Amino acid sequence: MKKYFLSIIIIILISFTTLIKNTSKNLESEIYNKKENIILLDTRYDLVLLENNYLTSPKKLFNYINGNEANEYKPIDITNINKIYFYDNKIIIRKVINK
Repeated sequence: MKKYFLSIIIIILISFTTLIKNTSKNLESEIYNKKENIILLDTRYDLVLLENNYLTSPKKLFNYINGNEANEYKPIDITNINKIYFYDNKIIIRKVINK
């Protein structure tokens, strides 16, 4: 009777240990994935924040244009902007705005 009881206890302990080990492995995987997502979102947030701070108002744009670096900014004719498409080793260039 003692042998059966001891065998059952050992089997239960092994099963319980396996269950805990698998659960902790799954949790570690989820934690790693969440941390990676947080890093990606944090990077995206920093870029959006930088863009927002750089171009928050037209007043800042006018200050940049009228400032010391005014000769670095040149107006662009938006009718000259093109899109480039790649199809089966061919390059197709189309205008964004047609006259």
